Amino acid sequence: MNTTPNTALHGQNTTITGWLYMAFELGDKSWKLSLGDGVLGPSRHTLGAGDLNAVLQVIAKAKARCGLAPQAPVRSCYEAGRDGFWLHRWLIEQGIANLVVDSASIEVNRRARRAKTDRVDGDKLLSMLMRYYAGERRLWAVARVPTPQQEDERRLHRELGRLRLERAAHSNRIRSLLVLHNLRVAHIGDRSWKHWWNAHGSQLPAGLSAEIEREVARLALVETQIKTIETQQRDAVKAGTQPAIALLARLRGIGLGSSWLLINELFGWRRFHNRREVAGCLGLAPTPYSSGESQVEQGISKAGNKRSRWLMIELAWAWLRYQPTSQLTQWFNERFARGSKRMRRVGIVAVARRLAIALWRYLEYGEIPHGASLKSVH
Repeated sequence: MNTTPNTALHGQNTTITGWLYMAFELGDKSWKLSLGDGVLGPSRHTLGAGDLNAVLQVIAKAKARCGLAPQAPVRSCYEAGRDGFWLHRWLIEQGIANLVVDSASIEVNRRARRAKTDRVDGDKLLSMLMRYYAGERRLWAVARVPTPQQEDERRLHRELGRLRLERAAHSNRIRSLLVLHNLRVAHIGDRSWKHWWNAHGSQLPAGLSAEIEREVARLALVETQIKTIETQQRDAVKAGTQPAIALLARLRGIGLGSSWLLINELFGWRRFHNRREVAGCLGLAPTPYSSGESQVEQGISKAGNKRSRWLMIELAWAWLRYQPTSQLTQWFNERFARGSKRMRRVGIVAVARRLAIALWRYLEYGEIPHGASLKSVH
């Protein structure tokens, strides 16, 4: 997030002339480009998705139209989405200063009905890009772009998360099929399941039995892939190639998988300057509403990295269990433990926010959370 002080420049002609501004609307089959110099009206072009030569041609035409020199600086932007960051890196290689913008931070008309087309969105992005370079640095949120290596390191734990969901889906599907015949199994995919299936599988109709066997085969494949990835993670930490993950996993209540996710999603490549930035990145920052005599607390923003936010809530509960002597656990017990279920849920969110800040300080400055204990090293 950019921390440059906000400036009120609405209604002023502060566009830097001599530059070409370009906004992308990225689609699956086509791209919409809006280009302008802040003097003439924008020119609009439709290109085939991924046609980079066409992008360069459009830029050359727009410079000629605006009377700019071929070497005139180009400033561009597009919304973060399924295309990721490859286009950003290509634009940087071409000498184009590009911004990847969080789409949720883009201002919209608050009328009940508003026009929304690719052309309107492109022109809106273009005007906001000009305002951004004119000094309004807080009119949207600019994404911090990871390096190719940092982006690739996130693949492992994200695939592992999807595989675990797939494992649960296959397991639940098998249980649901068995319940149709009043058959219930505690565990599926282990040795006891094989013994149970050999004893009872022949009692089921042929079609149902065949479907269950196919589900079991897919479940076995998923479990094999999960074990492969988990082994790869453990081996990487043992080999010393992931020192930050090993350091974080030394705290009781935080496992290797949780450490892997937090480092690669949050602490490993983002740089925070204060605790507010940590809470804001996780979406755990409070969002008060104060207008006139009305003052309401709307809860946490939920605008940050959802994977890390969900994990921090889980780790907060684990912290209370495995770090009973820590200052954070004692604070929760004094303020929320005796309260209602709702108060404990509110309290655990506060614990998650404070724990995230404590982990950041632990990784950044070596400050062990007050009262926390470390795992013994074998």
